[in-house]
Amino acid sequence: MSAQLRRARTSVLDIAYEESGPADGTPVFLMHGFPDDVRTWDGVAAPLAAQGCRVIVPFLRGYGPTRFLSAATMRSGQQGAIGSDLKELMDALQIERAVLAGYDWGGRAACITAALWPERARGLVSIGGYNIQDIARNVKPEAADYEWRYWYQWYFNTARGVAGLAANRHDLCRLIWKMWSPNWKFDDATYDATGAAFDNPDFVDIVIHSYRHRYQAAPSDPAYEEIERRLALRPKIAAPTIVLHGAADAVDLPELSAHDAPQFSGFYRRAAVPIAGHFFPREAPQQVVDSVLELIAQTR
Repeated sequence: MSAQLRRARTSVLDIAYEESGPADGTPVFLMHGFPDDVRTWDGVAAPLAAQGCRVIVPFLRGYGPTRFLSAATMRSGQQGAIGSDLKELMDALQIERAVLAGYDWGGRAACITAALWPERARGLVSIGGYNIQDIARNVKPEAADYEWRYWYQWYFNTARGVAGLAANRHDLCRLIWKMWSPNWKFDDATYDATGAAFDNPDFVDIVIHSYRHRYQAAPSDPAYEEIERRLALRPKIAAPTIVLHGAADAVDLPELSAHDAPQFSGFYRRAAVPIAGHFFPREAPQQVVDSVLELIAQTR
């Protein structure tokens, strides 16, 4: 069942997304992370569509064919913008309620939507745990073993990093793939199929703003001020949730999600999956498929 590339307009974006499965199936949104694109979900989307789900896989702002409607719109990569984009896409597609799944930036979008608009989340598969950033706390240093893993974030907070991302985005992102998922052996064709998404004209601006805003080193887009205020309160998530974490994730270590349970007020289960690293949907797709189907069965 092949996916169809479609587009939907929100208040600020023309979002490109792939859709597969029956139009009347249970809606499932699969949200990719950085640096990645919709291809990360290929091993998840097709089995879910075959099980009768309506599977929607968007390109995030700054990736692939997704474009801003206006040149005047701030190229914000802040978490409030990413979360709002998912909620507005659901609105544009007239989907009231869906299972949300994501990792990294996409996990953040899924968690934010489930937390702030709980009526929209039938269930949540959050790869990496409670993915909502604690921006107030981010100014405090972590233990040394965590700090060095965020070298790319410090790099992006320098002028050299901006120039480096613009000039060397493909080599840099490929290096990140290798570092963050050390057990995953991908080939050139796999990387190239996704790397093209990083040639989006807004990719660099979105990435740089994302990694500066989280450290209060870049201003917020005023359009998301209220969302950011609500996120600063660390809202709990009521939707039935399964957290998956790659035991070999070399950037977000699995112990980081081990104590997230208090942030979830409904059904909650967490599994650390051996071998899998940061790019979890590519490395352990069946665990994601099984988790989504379990949540659908629970909420019938």
